Amino acid sequence: MIVIEKLRRIYNQGGLEVNAVNNVDLKISDGEFTAVVGPSGSGKTTLLNCIGGLDNPTSGKVIIDDEVISSYSSDEMIKFRLNNIGFVFQAYNLIPVLTAKENIEMIMLMQGYNKQDMDVRSRELLNEVGMGKMGERRPAQLSGGQQQRVAVARALASKPKFILADEPTANLDSKSTAKLLDIMSRLNKQENITFIFSTHDQRVIDRARRVITIEDGKILKDIKK
Repeated sequence: MIVIEKLRRIYNQGGLEVNAVNNVDLKISDGEFTAVVGPSGSGKTTLLNCIGGLDNPTSGKVIIDDEVISSYSSDEMIKFRLNNIGFVFQAYNLIPVLTAKENIEMIMLMQGYNKQDMDVRSRELLNEVGMGKMGERRPAQLSGGQQQRVAVARALASKPKFILADEPTANLDSKSTAKLLDIMSRLNKQENITFIFSTHDQRVIDRARRVITIEDGKILKDIKK
């Protein structure tokens, strides 16, 4: 479970304080398929970054499975992310000189997998996301939807409990979005992986089972379908 207590993240912009996340309390249970929605600048990405340890709260706590990760050192946070959280970004963030398969294996290499186990798992994941025949292609040889599916496979490589997806469909057409959401929904249901999306895409919102609306850093609505 993810528990957020009195979370605040303040930025200084031009001498002014901006409350990107403003005194937020939130609980997200294991296995949820949740969308955090709101206009640009509402704080939804900052909230996800605080949950994932990519940004440090100004005050408050982020607790994951009874671990107060917001108090972790940089090294502790890196280790926790590596073993518990997968990330899917709007810009894919694949390494251009590596193949799709090698991009997936990078996470496992950091975890200390041996070469044979990396090979087996990366092939399994490529098949899982419908990319089994494209493992040797580099990102430039893949469409946007295909790159995003590789990014999902990479996020799954570490066998995470949680996947944080920041605007994962923003650059995708309707067909690619539907395929990606089908994959994520299936993984959520079959493997009980918790998915949290930051999005303004109605296609994602329609598929989510919980929709949290944030504006000016505060939660305005929290609706479970």
